[in-house]
Amino acid sequence: MPMTEQATGAHHPQPRARNGGQPSATVEHVTGAQSLIRSLEEVGAETVFGIPGGAILPAYDPMMDSTRVRHILVRHEQGAGHAATGYAQATGKVGVCIATSGPGATNLVTPIADAHMDSVPLVAITGQVASKAIGTDAFQEADICGITMPITKHNFLVTKPEDIPKTIAEAFYIASTGRPGPVLVDIAKDALQAKTTFSWPPQLDLPGYRPVTKPHAKQIREAAKLITQAKRPVLYVGGGVLKAGATAELKVLAELTEAPVTTTLMALGAFPDSHPLHVGMPGMHGAVTAVTALQKADLIVALGARFDDRVTGKLDSFAPFAKIVHADIDPAEIGKNRTADVPIVGDAREVIADLVQAVQAEYSEGNKGDYSAWWKDLSRWRDTYPLGYEQPEDGSLAPQQVIQRIGQLAPEGTIYAAGVGQHQMWAAHFIDYEKPATWLNSGGAGTMGYAVPAAMGAKAGMPDRTVWAIDGDGCFQMTNQELVTCALNNIPIKVAIINNGALGMVRQWQTLFYNQRYSNTVLHSGPEADGKQPSAGTRIPDFVKLSEAMGCVAMRCERPEDLDKVIAEANAINDRPVVIDFIVHEDAQVWPMVAAGTSNDEVMAARGVRPDFGDNEDD
Repeated sequence: MPMTEQATGAHHPQPRARNGGQPSATVEHVTGAQSLIRSLEEVGAETVFGIPGGAILPAYDPMMDSTRVRHILVRHEQGAGHAATGYAQATGKVGVCIATSGPGATNLVTPIADAHMDSVPLVAITGQVASKAIGTDAFQEADICGITMPITKHNFLVTKPEDIPKTIAEAFYIASTGRPGPVLVDIAKDALQAKTTFSWPPQLDLPGYRPVTKPHAKQIREAAKLITQAKRPVLYVGGGVLKAGATAELKVLAELTEAPVTTTLMALGAFPDSHPLHVGMPGMHGAVTAVTALQKADLIVALGARFDDRVTGKLDSFAPFAKIVHADIDPAEIGKNRTADVPIVGDAREVIADLVQAVQAEYSEGNKGDYSAWWKDLSRWRDTYPLGYEQPEDGSLAPQQVIQRIGQLAPEGTIYAAGVGQHQMWAAHFIDYEKPATWLNSGGAGTMGYAVPAAMGAKAGMPDRTVWAIDGDGCFQMTNQELVTCALNNIPIKVAIINNGALGMVRQWQTLFYNQRYSNTVLHSGPEADGKQPSAGTRIPDFVKLSEAMGCVAMRCERPEDLDKVIAEANAINDRPVVIDFIVHEDAQVWPMVAAGTSNDEVMAARGVRPDFGDNEDD
């Protein structure tokens, strides 16, 4: 399969042996399975998540003897994949997951697709039936390389034991360089069982794989000129800035230019939420100021972002007055959705550092933009249409308040992992992200069930940090069995279930676009349900009892006056997982909102509230 570079990410050196990169003095005689574990040790894989099975079983025997690789036995392969992703996002290292052939491997497809969409460095290792049985429909055979070809950065089928070290080294290098992404290594069972030799480091052979990290100086100069000439610029920051470790450089560029900064869902924490230059998150449920700033900008400087549909809304009406500077490490992203006036291929950290110097050079020649009128507009919009929510009239919990208080009461440096849906958007809006790698979520794929295993992976990788999973009652029921893994492996995550008794975001759409016909979105009872919250005694399942059965401390909170006490109690428990079932009002909705398929000009600040911008700024 050809390898292509696909978006922004850090550039890492080739993997080296721990002896400084010199070839081993001795050659070890081992099995392919032992060679696999030795390769994982040498490439620096400290924690892996997986489940054994027939085809991968030979690898599990030598793993038992390894003192350098910690294996965490998960309860479902999807949990292994999301845990590896959470580990990678929190630590910046390559996440590793392991599964057997057939159904074990296909259960990894969702987390692999998820990692591909969000550019997460992941190596998935799967067992395969013996090489002579491949293609015969053997027991537990699936063509996992063929299945995952569209959703991996590259994948390998290994049928010879001597190829294992080189393949593992190449897989880690490909996953972590250029635009990060998932790499699959499928190893035939007989290759694991056969005798071979092991030496490290192997010689990597990757013809055609040459990620461009250094941007072209002429393009940088052109971008700097546009920044100084613009009257309404916006720095549109995507997840690539986090992948490249470019947050310090971004802060310097923003403060130098004094241009407004908007950070996408995948970039929260790349620029401090509290910074006066930050105008919020853009997109379908973005802040009014951020959405409108992009629409009315005359220059958009896109850094590690990909102009996806959730940000642009109706594409042909997006940012009609703006010239585009688009910087990305993946040339395939540039011009894919929006034509770039100044395309820049390169690593975000190097691009931004060079931009700082180029802008300073423009300033030294007396060329500096005047954004005072722009900031007058931005400040007015920010003051007029702040993020907010209403307290339910019946005295029940507002989900936004629950999430906001979790963020306010959490220890400094807390990492948050969110599922997908309303609670994801509220967590994006009502928790302040001041530092990188503190917000983990499934942005591109929108994978329900992501939060609990991702939080588990993050906590395994960062054991000294508090990790909260903000989950919905729908998402929680997809992967909550990984709480057993957490309880048995001393991974004390904290889980907030935002329990509105429904598939909340789908229900919101049914409220707004389907005449309040709530077809199959009620979760807590059968088809005869009237859509109203049941009493605690009739809730199915009872999340408190379920969580206790899985080895967790569990609590339920239904009243605003109990909120702080329950959260504080959860924060004080650090020897086992904690789950809180927050019973929240079922009719709470996520606002602002741009309806799917409509223009960002039609952003609604709240239900029935269309912002009034005066529209004199359009000229």
